[in-house]
Amino acid sequence: MKIEIFKMERMQSLWENVVDYNLSESGVHPLNLKELLLPGELEELAAVEIGYTQTNGTPRLRENIARLYPGIDPEQIMVTAGSSEANFLLMWSLLEPGDELVFELPNYMQMWGLSRSFGARVKPLWLRPELGWQPDPDDLRKLVNGNTRLIILTNPNNPTGAILSREIREEIVRQADKVGAWLLVDEVYRGAERNGLETPSFWGSYDRLVVVAGLSKAYGLPGLRLGWLAGPPELVRKIWTYHDYTTISVSALTDHLATRVLEPDRRQKILKRTRDILNNNLPVLENWLNGFNGLFSYLPPQAGAILFARYNLQINSTELVEKILKEKSVLLVPGDHFELDQHLRFGYGSSQDYLKRALDRVAEVISSLNT
Repeated sequence: MKIEIFKMERMQSLWENVVDYNLSESGVHPLNLKELLLPGELEELAAVEIGYTQTNGTPRLRENIARLYPGIDPEQIMVTAGSSEANFLLMWSLLEPGDELVFELPNYMQMWGLSRSFGARVKPLWLRPELGWQPDPDDLRKLVNGNTRLIILTNPNNPTGAILSREIREEIVRQADKVGAWLLVDEVYRGAERNGLETPSFWGSYDRLVVVAGLSKAYGLPGLRLGWLAGPPELVRKIWTYHDYTTISVSALTDHLATRVLEPDRRQKILKRTRDILNNNLPVLENWLNGFNGLFSYLPPQAGAILFARYNLQINSTELVEKILKEKSVLLVPGDHFELDQHLRFGYGSSQDYLKRALDRVAEVISSLNT
């Protein structure tokens, strides 16, 4: 099996810990243990035995995750090493060579690359900026047919920060149900909505549905590497077989900390911190973008620490990002890493001073090209 290079992740792996300023991240500045834990809980953590945990996640952790999905049994949840492992297990267990799937674009490209590597035929469903980064229902109806095995979405979306409307969600479910396709929804940005209204999960809307989430983006805890998937019991049991061949289980420390994070009161406190960062920083980024007299156009993100902006310069987006990287030691994400050139994805979840200093450097490159 030939695996495609995951362009965005490879660029980040090479540079995110080397550059002076990293604006390629899509989550908020990470929490540390002192911020996360209450007095006395650090000592409790120190007493955790570092052995194998239950491979699908400990009961307490899965019970806390289950609170996010009304009516679900904790046995329908599989805990994974980040949402990326959940996505991999789903592609591996659901797809066979020759299967056809509909994939929302622009999007995080992990499942795009995996699907193609597993031999599936991938058909893009484009989100349209003129519709507020929503798909056109007519496009959806043309793409879904009796050969469709799977429909893949990210909601809220990466890189646009857009949230699907209720009408579009209902139409997607109708089209999946009409042909019996699986619906896979990555909800890893759920909880990072700027207005504080949590995006309704797709959970409960359809029988052949799997949702994926984790603690990396909305919670500011990417280093825990904690994700999960939730689906029908028979599918989750099948995926467990595949999981035994990958990471087996998350670490005991990760399981313990994630259980604490997802306690209802603590979860709300963490998500409020995320919203505060987003709402304090977005005006800084918007003022910066608007200061270039129409060079950039964008729709304000509804969720996530990401803004996807179109630019009016005659330069490829990867070339532009590499120029900024080389000359100013700032890392952004090029639009062609989402199959949409002439765009940049800005991460704005850092400290505000850090963001301002990084943008000042980017402005020097942009200004030199816009003359």
